[in-house]
Amino acid sequence: MSETVTDTAPAAARPRLRLNPVAGLGAAIVLTGIVLAVFGQALSPYDAGAIVDVDVFGPISRAYPLGTDYLGRDMLSRILLGARYTVGIAALATALACTMGIGLGLFAAVVGGWTDSALSRLLDALTSIPSKMMALVLIAGLGSSLPILVLTMAFIYVPGCYRITRALAVNIAAEDFVLAARARGEGRLHIMLREVMPNMVGPLATDFGLRFVFVVLLLSSLSFLGLGVQPPYADWGSLVRENIAGLSYGAPAVVMPAVAIAILTIGVNLLVDNLPGRARAGGH
Repeated sequence: MSETVTDTAPAAARPRLRLNPVAGLGAAIVLTGIVLAVFGQALSPYDAGAIVDVDVFGPISRAYPLGTDYLGRDMLSRILLGARYTVGIAALATALACTMGIGLGLFAAVVGGWTDSALSRLLDALTSIPSKMMALVLIAGLGSSLPILVLTMAFIYVPGCYRITRALAVNIAAEDFVLAARARGEGRLHIMLREVMPNMVGPLATDFGLRFVFVVLLLSSLSFLGLGVQPPYADWGSLVRENIAGLSYGAPAVVMPAVAIAILTIGVNLLVDNLPGRARAGGH
């Protein structure tokens, strides 16, 4: 009987890795966004800065599938160029924010004591400042170069990632297997990376996707206000801003970048909301 239990237990514990159709759709959208960010310029039918049509704010046509912008440039080529900056800046900033937030959260949960209290109070104070207000102040003071944008976005979202990581890690650090690792004399780094971290991968992956969406929306807002990506570069938010005069004409040039932002954020949400095992993560 003991052999039967031993044989069936691993089979019951196997994780389900298959995505449901909704998550599959989200994954397809996210993968498309990554491909466009990496290979967008190679796929562009025209040079993104070339004036290809004398008709500004031109309609959708066979030659220009998404119309033309306020200078007569092809909008499809402009959006493919903008994918590099929208997706690239957001992905890099989110990765930096989550790396710092996860590291600090794990350290605070494992060390505890006054270190935990000091870090938590400091990052809680930063959380109380509205993200857009903080971004406006930092970028107005430091400039809006691409490295500053990445670092600003990362800095703004470190506290939120820290809070979720710490909340998960504190509960896991009290489990018996972690106490046993402490009793064996394992170091803090081992406990953080080998005992606590593997048990938080699912919720943290979900949090990464949500923070990516937050960064995309904040970056687009800043670019729309003129404080984000600067010419000659352009992300999707700045494409909306520079073509805003076409709104009264119903020009596709002002709508298509906003549609691209919406599709990307919806795709990420579809993926993270339907990841396998998310139901067990309990609202993170």
